[in-house]
Amino acid sequence: MDRISYQLYEMLHLAFAPARAASDAMLHALKNPLNPMHHTSLGRSIAASAELFERMTRRYGKPLFGFDTTTVDGTEVEIVEDIVWSRPFCRLLRFDRQFPGVAPQQSKLLIIAPMSGHYATLLRGTVEAFLPTHDVYITDWSDARTVSLADGVFDLDDYIDYLCDMMRFLAPSAMDASLHTLGVCQASVPLICAIAAMEAEDDPDTPQSMVLIGGPIDTRVNPTAVNKLAQQRGIDWFRSHCIHTVPFPHAGMGRQVYPGFLQLSGFMSMNFERHVSAHFEMFNHLIEGDGDSTEKHRDFYDEYLAVMDLTAEFYLQTVDRIFVRHQVPLGLFRHRGNLIDLAAIRRTALFAVEGEKDDISGVGQTEAALELCANIPAARKSHYMQKGVGHYGVFNGSRFRAEIAPRICAFASEMERPDRATSRPSLAWSAE
Repeated sequence: MDRISYQLYEMLHLAFAPARAASDAMLHALKNPLNPMHHTSLGRSIAASAELFERMTRRYGKPLFGFDTTTVDGTEVEIVEDIVWSRPFCRLLRFDRQFPGVAPQQSKLLIIAPMSGHYATLLRGTVEAFLPTHDVYITDWSDARTVSLADGVFDLDDYIDYLCDMMRFLAPSAMDASLHTLGVCQASVPLICAIAAMEAEDDPDTPQSMVLIGGPIDTRVNPTAVNKLAQQRGIDWFRSHCIHTVPFPHAGMGRQVYPGFLQLSGFMSMNFERHVSAHFEMFNHLIEGDGDSTEKHRDFYDEYLAVMDLTAEFYLQTVDRIFVRHQVPLGLFRHRGNLIDLAAIRRTALFAVEGEKDDISGVGQTEAALELCANIPAARKSHYMQKGVGHYGVFNGSRFRAEIAPRICAFASEMERPDRATSRPSLAWSAE
């Protein structure tokens, strides 16, 4: 039945192709200033309808980061996007800044993007904020429907293995810059578990610090609607209703996945009225010729509607072990059969960041990591709660750029100082 459901989705997408092409052709014709209809209210209304129809029935591809330059110490430098590490389910991207002379000594920052439906480009604003101050890397997770069955499975154990390998790959040499890590949302859990596993083995390549942003470390604290849904449904419901088989002609044909189109329907249903209202507003902006507002809408939804499939094993383990059984805060989480003990973390500093209005990871769920990491010195762990922002605003937007990113940079800088092992950070890390 699951194969038929995915096949039906593919068939509907193909069935709309002729109508989509006709709408696109009509749109281009009506946008031509030489067409008399272009200057009439009727023509603008038809063009607006054609664009909305085309946008609502298309499949959105993977967006680009699109960084060309950044400014470092007052100098504009070009950016080249490089793949520096690769596995079937992930590529590690570096935003290599092309300095004309000797590059300044700046720390490395590994950003762990969430594997929760959207592409890593959802963190474009996060990356952009740190380009002037850090040598930035980000995990670029693969769409599961594009990965052949011959490449095997990908579950939570594999996720943690990938992160450990990346941190070892980026680990500083004696003359190299420090390594800091930042996990957003779902990625906070495998990041903290990966560091705990490395610390338990006295691995010398553990990072200088980890920043956890809006992460579901302990979803028993201040549970949100998303957390409650997982508890109410149970893992069997998710297995029977959310898992489908990738159909022909995708490269991952036959792979069990949680499809992107189902995830998107879930995202949209949480704020359905807001999305409907946004599209009505776009329709009116198109008729009125308000190009700036229309372009903002296009940019947002080009990113928001671009989703990818997740492997079934990773998705089900995440729901079951993190949201239903709370294995991390209860000390029951295992990696490759070995118990993960967050108290094993001693050297890596910890900064937990939350948003006051976060309706995905409730306030306190990320802060819980500070108590669980009992053996990190008090001087090397802190918490900040940003007022007035929701889940997206805690890692993107004006408040993130003005309030959160500077605190993260300052925390990382302080943790590199030798005296930070014995004294508390001088900055105010709590929300005012």
